[in-house]
Amino acid sequence: MTGSNALIADKLKFNENGLIPVIAQQHDTGEVLMMAWMNRDAVLETLETGRVCYFSRSRGKLWRKGESSGQVQKLVDFRYDCDMDTILVEVDQIGVACHTGRRNCFYFAARDGNEVVISKPEVSTEELYGKK
Repeated sequence: MTGSNALIADKLKFNENGLIPVIAQQHDTGEVLMMAWMNRDAVLETLETGRVCYFSRSRGKLWRKGESSGQVQKLVDFRYDCDMDTILVEVDQIGVACHTGRRNCFYFAARDGNEVVISKPEVSTEELYGKK
């Protein structure tokens, strides 16, 4: 690990659970793909390897995007906001970003007082994860 990456991680403001929110955006189109969380170790691994790593709250461990689905996110740019409490990762998304098989996780919309699903899965969860 390089010292400069550790200095960046030390500047970030993690919450009381040691986590910081992360927005993943497709670098060339601006499409917002997903929101997740990182801890300090995930930040360092992402900066060191160039492959986006998150912290899975449900599993309580590091989650390397695509480790079970093959839908990898390659880091293009790592940014953080003026308050240093939110990260934006610009990525090259290989395949779909959402565990439901959709390109992005933001497929619900509120339209005229109704919830509308605005995109369909591009790949089945069985194909992604080998199970139902």
